[in-house]
Amino acid sequence: MNRKNTNLLFAGFSVAFAVLMSVPFIVPHTGFLALAGFLPLLMMDRIATMNGTRHFWAWHYLSFVLWNAFTTFWVCNATVGGGIFAVLANSFQMSVIFGLFRFSRKRFTGALPYVFLAAAWIAWERAYFNVDISWPWLVLGNAFAGSVKSVQWYEYTGSLGGSLWIWASNLSIFGLLTALSDGRWSSAFNIKAKVASVSGCIVLLVGPFVLSHVIYDRYEEREDPLEVLIVQPDIDPYNKFTAMTQQQQNAVFLSQAGEALAYRQNDTSAGPLLVLAPETFTNDVVTNDLYMSRTLRSFDSFLENYPGVSILFGASSYTYLNSAQRPSHTARRVRDGRWVESHNSAIMTDGSGHAEIFHKNKLVVAVEMTPYPAIFCRIDDMLGGVMGRNVGQDSISLLHVRSTGGDIPLGCAICYESVYGEYCTGYVRKGAEVLAIITNDAWWGNTPGYRQHLRYASLRAIETRRSIARCANTGISAIIDQRGNILEKTEWWKQDVLRGHINRNDRQTFFVRNGDITGRVCTFVFWLLLAALAVRVLLLRKNAPQHRKGKHTSL
Repeated sequence: MNRKNTNLLFAGFSVAFAVLMSVPFIVPHTGFLALAGFLPLLMMDRIATMNGTRHFWAWHYLSFVLWNAFTTFWVCNATVGGGIFAVLANSFQMSVIFGLFRFSRKRFTGALPYVFLAAAWIAWERAYFNVDISWPWLVLGNAFAGSVKSVQWYEYTGSLGGSLWIWASNLSIFGLLTALSDGRWSSAFNIKAKVASVSGCIVLLVGPFVLSHVIYDRYEEREDPLEVLIVQPDIDPYNKFTAMTQQQQNAVFLSQAGEALAYRQNDTSAGPLLVLAPETFTNDVVTNDLYMSRTLRSFDSFLENYPGVSILFGASSYTYLNSAQRPSHTARRVRDGRWVESHNSAIMTDGSGHAEIFHKNKLVVAVEMTPYPAIFCRIDDMLGGVMGRNVGQDSISLLHVRSTGGDIPLGCAICYESVYGEYCTGYVRKGAEVLAIITNDAWWGNTPGYRQHLRYASLRAIETRRSIARCANTGISAIIDQRGNILEKTEWWKQDVLRGHINRNDRQTFFVRNGDITGRVCTFVFWLLLAALAVRVLLLRKNAPQHRKGKHTSL
């Protein structure tokens, strides 16, 4: 095959890979495509190896760039530079893993390099959840976010169980195809081996679907409802603090809530009810004295007429510090001896004068936080302070819906935090009986981004078996049950109010109790194989001079 034809073939494989892997993240109920999504890339790699193609790294990097661009192009709506960087940097990391796999194939034999590839990929996904520069949007297991009936077993494995399933399925199919193409199927496989190979592949592909549907059909929520009122104020975030004052925004929210709550005004016999407002609803909260906030005071005044009602709302909050020296890398100077740290917070109030606050931990790089602040805050200072410097909490804490029958513990994931599966189990381990998500997805415009974000919430519901009340500024707000079903939702960019119930649950899933076992095992296998690869390389280098010397003597 000449170079031109090879390039055309590789271009076709790259596009096919990108399409097969992008569609499950964009179109609901298409997660099954990911089970064969890596085949074009693996086939392209096999042809390149057989033909001795040079600089093949450019082709697998292009494949990953196309996949990332097709799936997350919408980030550019918020920040063009950040979107381009996210696509190129994420693709580069994927390409490095694939490059390690190609390198290992020169040292390992048989199926071992492919085991190394799967383990390395999942180990990277797990590590990606816990580093400062983190963008785990395309974790492979997220491909099933729109196919919740297919992955009910995430309550045992979490989303990385889906990543393992995708790799196992792709490699199993690829193994059968290569056996057919190189003649081993007829020459080396007897009838028992053929039956076992085909049967194993079918079980691997179909078995998890069957298991998931059995779990789905058998799972029953215990009826223990908490009434919720989700208010979607529909305020353009780009004009939030210019087109309307905070007082006007408060009035819009309270008007929506008051109209929906008219039936229970001054009703002391009504049960607890939670009202939700979206992320960063207000920016007038100072943590040193919460009740300096006019928004909080107006909410408490509103709640005087609604016994048993609590309001959960998002806030850009600030902590002021007095110190002769900068108290932290993230602190910004207000004046000499006066510093301020910022947060993205969730606040719960019930009108009693007692408010709780939680600061978002999983922050968006550059927009909300400066990664590795000891280094990059100094650089940011030289650039004039262009990056966000929000500070999260040291650990997860819960908020509480006040109730005469005992406070109801609630875990609130703020926007981006809902992408982190194992992180969200921390709320449940702390005792959360329900989950809330407050977010503001309008930065991305009417693109697949906000729909993907909504579907990821369904995975968190399955993993934790917690009902979720999701409040978005411009949509999509939703009520999600413990099986991940979206029971009710609002439309995009429309002022609306959802009223419904979410069931409480105090039981913990296997995934909550034991964490991400799939990720930990794959990480162990990766390091073990990486160590074995390093030993092989060192031994080959050590023996290489003797081998060359022997050849010279024999001549």
